[in-house]
Amino acid sequence: MPAITDRGNTWEMVVVHRLFRREFRLAPGLIRAVADGDRIRAAVVGEFYLDLVKGLHHHHTSEDEMLWPLLLQRVGQLDTDLVRRMETQHQHLAVLLHHISELLPVWRDRADAGTRDELAAVHEQASIAIDEHLNEEENTVLPLVDVHITRSEWEALSKRGQEGLPKNSKAFVLLGAILEDATPAERAAFLRLLPAPLRLAWRVIGARIHRRAMTRLRGTD
Repeated sequence: MPAITDRGNTWEMVVVHRLFRREFRLAPGLIRAVADGDRIRAAVVGEFYLDLVKGLHHHHTSEDEMLWPLLLQRVGQLDTDLVRRMETQHQHLAVLLHHISELLPVWRDRADAGTRDELAAVHEQASIAIDEHLNEEENTVLPLVDVHITRSEWEALSKRGQEGLPKNSKAFVLLGAILEDATPAERAAFLRLLPAPLRLAWRVIGARIHRRAMTRLRGTD
């Protein structure tokens, strides 16, 4: 991983990617563990994953609008094909995420086994597609970002990403989930990227909100 002080700060995106990798990998097991008819548990799991799907959609939309167009203007033909492939992978994931976003409210309301199993299967497909996409993006696209994208352009993309956080206590749930697999250095650097009021709120109440939410979701702290 590049040093945190390197041009572009692409380490930040890798930290965010770990959230999506981990939670979509865990999703099928959490969903299938919900008993047929258990609407209370379906609501807990469903609410978290609906927020996560919205977060991933925002993440991809930000790249579609603010990253790919700049790279396409600045890279050679071979790398243009790579960026186009990133766009195609986003389109494939958009179909899966849309399917999930349609199934989740139905499952939360009914908690029926049929919808549950279909939802878990689509999450498995999404998890495979996410890993494939993020592996290629991190290994081949982010090095291009370090060369072709300025720090100010990257910071604008980062700010756009922050706008995808919910405007209530759920923001702390997602922020904490992002930080779960971060190293101490990454965690400190990531928090420094956030507005001062949000950093303060995270220290005062946010970390506790995240821990409670994860205990409720996974059954462990």
